[in-house]
Amino acid sequence: MTDPRHQLGLDAEDAAARWLAGAGWHILARRWRVPEGELDIVALDGSGTLVAIEVRARSTSHAGTALESVDHRRVRRLRHALARYAGELAPAHAETRLDLVTMRVVQTDAGPRWAAARLEGIDAW
Repeated sequence: MTDPRHQLGLDAEDAAARWLAGAGWHILARRWRVPEGELDIVALDGSGTLVAIEVRARSTSHAGTALESVDHRRVRRLRHALARYAGELAPAHAETRLDLVTMRVVQTDAGPRWAAARLEGIDAW
């Protein structure tokens, strides 16, 4: 049986990838793992920038916000993993960047749906 929190994260990553692809991003990899860490999504944005996207989901705010769950140590690990991906597997790209996509379940009359938001450039922290 899958842990509900783990399943929430997997579902959020799937929804985030669909959201980004629908916005014209080219998804290159999902859940790419190296010793430096895991990149939830690797994509090329519309300008040709290679972007690693950290996806964070919350069903409630009891444990804090999705943004609060990403600390400097995590950003450093993501930056190292993105550098490795860029050096080993990436197609030609203009530059690299780390983004955070937060996913939140919203109840609507039609049932639950995802609300997504993207914070660009968390590697500048």
